[in-house]
Amino acid sequence: MNLPNKLTILRMIMIIPFVVFMLVPIGGAGKWIALALFVIASLTDLLDGKIARKYNLVTTFGKFMDPLADKLLVCSALICLVEMGKIPAWIVIIIVSREFIISGFRLVASDKGVVIAAGYWGKFKTTFQMVMIVLMIADIPVLSLVTTIVMWAALILTVVSLVDYLVKNKDCLKDQK
Repeated sequence: MNLPNKLTILRMIMIIPFVVFMLVPIGGAGKWIALALFVIASLTDLLDGKIARKYNLVTTFGKFMDPLADKLLVCSALICLVEMGKIPAWIVIIIVSREFIISGFRLVASDKGVVIAAGYWGKFKTTFQMVMIVLMIADIPVLSLVTTIVMWAALILTVVSLVDYLVKNKDCLKDQK
């Protein structure tokens, strides 16, 4: 197993302590530990991709598991934020639904021998979602307007990236006899 794939697995493992620190009342330090874990996990996403491309370590495992690790991290954080009353559930439902649709689409494509890597809009969407989550965890009152704007941008990018993904890969849905 190469380094980028190990970083992807590390990101998935980090979700467990992240959720614990988000939801278990540990005093004022809990949210900051959760924030640090989320930022570190998010940075492993950037790092594993750069290493994989630079050293030609791109694998089928990485193409499938890297986006899955991102989805697990982001969805876990969003569910925690709903539990904490920091984001409306309907927004999270839209974001999580997009992730399920794309995952289903990837399964159909892989059944046909096609591996679809993350696209530009998906990466942009993920970046905005992660920034939104960082702002919501930090919960700094002076940044509440910025947090709201980033939340709406992340939601819009979620929908745009879904439409872009479906349009670009619509041929994967066609039955071939």
